Amino acid sequence: MREFQPLVRNPHLLTIAGHFWPRSLDTVRFPVSSQLFETEPGVKVLVKTQRPPAHHRGRMVLVHGLESSADAGYMLSMAQAGLEAGYTVHRFQLRGCGDDQRLSSTMYHGGLTVDLLCFLRSLGEPAFLVGYSLGGNLALKLAGELGTGAAGLIAGVCAISTPIDLAACGRRLAERANWIYERRFVRKLARKLAASGLVPNADLSRRRSLWEFDDEFTARLWGFGTAGNYYATQSSNRFLGRISVPALLVQAKDDPIIPFEVFHHPALSANPNLELVAPDHGGHLGFISRQPPWFWNDEVVLDWVRQREQKALYTRHSLR
Repeated sequence: MREFQPLVRNPHLLTIAGHFWPRSLDTVRFPVSSQLFETEPGVKVLVKTQRPPAHHRGRMVLVHGLESSADAGYMLSMAQAGLEAGYTVHRFQLRGCGDDQRLSSTMYHGGLTVDLLCFLRSLGEPAFLVGYSLGGNLALKLAGELGTGAAGLIAGVCAISTPIDLAACGRRLAERANWIYERRFVRKLARKLAASGLVPNADLSRRRSLWEFDDEFTARLWGFGTAGNYYATQSSNRFLGRISVPALLVQAKDDPIIPFEVFHHPALSANPNLELVAPDHGGHLGFISRQPPWFWNDEVVLDWVRQREQKALYTRHSLR
């Protein structure tokens, strides 16, 4: 694994660079097939699939973060890298995200794994699940929920810049230094909720913090009662000990949104299936290298996936 040499050391600049850095995805060599996948009555999610032209090495399912979409930059660069390596890549879009709000009668939340589970069951073979930020929380939580039954659906999990403790991350997000991120999230969520019609006549403009928004709307719409209970029950840290498939967590120590202390979780040392890679720098999804190849986290994911495949192949041959 190549050591991460950051473009800059300021975590906020890395976070912003990671968001705006241009990516390219070859849709000529790898045509995109967009599928509306029905996960339950009244709910459809968008999945964008691309396949390598020759040998199919396996599948990768990519899951984006809070208020993002299947076309997020980090999804595009990882898809390109996966396709070049011979994987069929599915970019999974959470319900109500992107331009597809009318496809679902409800919004997603940070622990809603039912849609992802439904899609994985349709694939017919285990896939590598790669989640970014909130998508990482979903991926880890789903693997933990499935426990020993995950192997038939999930070959491995990679979670990048993941808020495994939603309450701790909500408190960190509310700090003054992070106001630009929080305001952006809350505004986008408020616009989406207003367009959904789920809370008619509600005054959404007064909610300045994500915690306030989740307390008044997300928690109540989904029956959690309060934001505190929502965060406590839907955080993936509760499920880390139950994960029975290989799982890689990539987390920068200087992430401005996620306090690194949450990764001092006992499961990360007690569960042999978990591996943590924690560079000093990287911000939040800001793993842009000082020199090409730029997207360090894509390299890390592919290297790890190949190692898992080699180990699984060696184990199968040893058992014969």
